[in-house]
Amino acid sequence: MTGRRVVVVGASMGGLRAAEQLRAAGWTGGITVVGDEPHMPYNRPPLSKDVLAGDVTHAAVAFRPRASCADVDWRLGEAVTGVDLDARRVRLAGGSSLSYAGLVVATGLRARRLGCPGPTVGRHVVRTLDDARGLRDALGPGRRVVVVGAGFIGCEVAATARLLGAEVTVVARDAEPMYRPLGAELGAAVRRRHTDRGVRFELGRTVDRLTGEGHVAGVVLDDGRTLPADVVIEAIGAIPNTEWLAGNGLDLTDGVRCDAALRVESRPDVVAVGDVARFANPRYDDVPRRVEHWSIPTDTARHAARTLTAHLSDTAVPDAPFAPLPAFWSDQYGDRLQSYGAPALGAADIRLLEGTWTTACAVGYHRDDTLVGVVALTPGSHPLSTKYRHHLD
Repeated sequence: MTGRRVVVVGASMGGLRAAEQLRAAGWTGGITVVGDEPHMPYNRPPLSKDVLAGDVTHAAVAFRPRASCADVDWRLGEAVTGVDLDARRVRLAGGSSLSYAGLVVATGLRARRLGCPGPTVGRHVVRTLDDARGLRDALGPGRRVVVVGAGFIGCEVAATARLLGAEVTVVARDAEPMYRPLGAELGAAVRRRHTDRGVRFELGRTVDRLTGEGHVAGVVLDDGRTLPADVVIEAIGAIPNTEWLAGNGLDLTDGVRCDAALRVESRPDVVAVGDVARFANPRYDDVPRRVEHWSIPTDTARHAARTLTAHLSDTAVPDAPFAPLPAFWSDQYGDRLQSYGAPALGAADIRLLEGTWTTACAVGYHRDDTLVGVVALTPGSHPLSTKYRHHLD
């Protein structure tokens, strides 16, 4: 296997885990990881929480690569602009290209932006380390912050901004924060924790436009009211980074369509990892979905590396089913949301398993009377949900 190269496109957590797992699977050939950010891989979840509240440095979030990856070639600060899958060659923004024996798609997501008119200065997203640095400089006591979006990132950033002394209003089209993944009851419990700390909500509302001369001064809602704002944080979801794959006949409808072995459209020399990969999880059904949880880059990298290494070494691809159990957490004001499984698939049948909606609770999400997800809302990191985890296996 020496003398040939695997190119990993994407140098975030998914790219790092792919390189590590390729070595663990026995790949001894070259590995080149290409990423458009100038930083070595780092942990993104803290960017909207404790890191944003304090030390926004690469050292605070950097991963430590394993010794097995000491010989990996890192090409940072250089984007991949295209690929010819038949010729097995990726094109770089600087004009050069790289040939490969195997390709790992690990380009992840980018933050979705508001499409409304208005000034651009004072508008922020939280996806990268540089995003967090820019936002941290804009936050502080008395700053008027409008967060657009009440999902996980929106709620975490709202909590952090409030803890830093800002005046915070959250605008979202849904009836409750985190309504889609968690449901109305748990979403309302999260909202109460925010309002108890002074956060205001404008729910069932959308943004029509932003006002200001050169710098944001206000957010105009769809009902005509204007919210004063020094800072606008756009937390309205993410878009898969798949444009560089265009022109190869792939299904890029929502991320990269993969088969059960995480091969891209069943191509033996191309696999995908992380939240850009769209695959079916037999734990639930045969519908391909992207999963944006923190555990997925590691889970997919392990499986995809075995698949690609088997192909490159001319051995049988492992036929074990890939059925990861997604997991995530969210820290807000010292409270923790901890989840296992796929709560969104059981949103039509939500049951309180333990506790109360107003204190600590564990909530079960069921589909066809089968438990498919568990979420706990507890003070600190109390492991209330872990005792229910085995019911999902």
